[in-house]
Amino acid sequence: MEKVVHAPADIQPDGVCDGGNLDCGSGLLLLIRKAVSEVPPGGVLEIRSTEISVREDLPAWCRMTKNPYLGWAPAPAYNKYFVRKGGSAQPEAAVADQQARDYRWQCRVRWSGGMQCKVYCRNHSWDVGQPASFDVQDAAPSAVEYVLGALGACLAMGFQIHASRRGIQVEALEISLSGQIDNIFVFLGIEQAGHSGFRTISGTLYVQADAEEEILEELWRHTLAASPVTNTLARPVTMDITLRQIF
Repeated sequence: MEKVVHAPADIQPDGVCDGGNLDCGSGLLLLIRKAVSEVPPGGVLEIRSTEISVREDLPAWCRMTKNPYLGWAPAPAYNKYFVRKGGSAQPEAAVADQQARDYRWQCRVRWSGGMQCKVYCRNHSWDVGQPASFDVQDAAPSAVEYVLGALGACLAMGFQIHASRRGIQVEALEISLSGQIDNIFVFLGIEQAGHSGFRTISGTLYVQADAEEEILEELWRHTLAASPVTNTLARPVTMDITLRQIF
């Protein structure tokens, strides 16, 4: 177990990285690497996070990157962690950043028989039903419902993360989404006009938080602009999905 190290009371940071409630496995290290690059050699970076696991994980990252860990100190709304910028590990940080840029998300989909498939992704799996079902109930959500769900989840988590980095406490959050397919008959092979993708997606974010409405509106605009799923749906995507027969 990592020895608990308390930072000196008189430590003076040269820069601050506010990680909100991010942990080391969900983007905090990317923020830290960028913030460290802006601190002079030998300077001190103060890292703020409400996630308790950072206290265990950050020292290991510091050892690997040769940025000395100086300890942590509690604050009323978050914990403060202090790291001194080393002089020999910046190429490794650049490599790690490039790995993040080049990362490819992957999944496999297997037909389960009938009108259902199973998706496998990392240590997760889930069932998906057919896109063109209009029944009130089905054995599994449709593929297009998963798309809406992915969009809503991405926006909900993104808003909460951006709010936490601004020191805004979110008490409750819910997103309602609905979408209309341009022409579902294209998918069924009945018609050729139009396309079988979403034509419109609309919805509302309902949020209870300790901030003025203008600030929340600004956070929401930033969340929409930064969301990976929103950008995937709103921008052209280069697709190269081929067929390979197996015997």
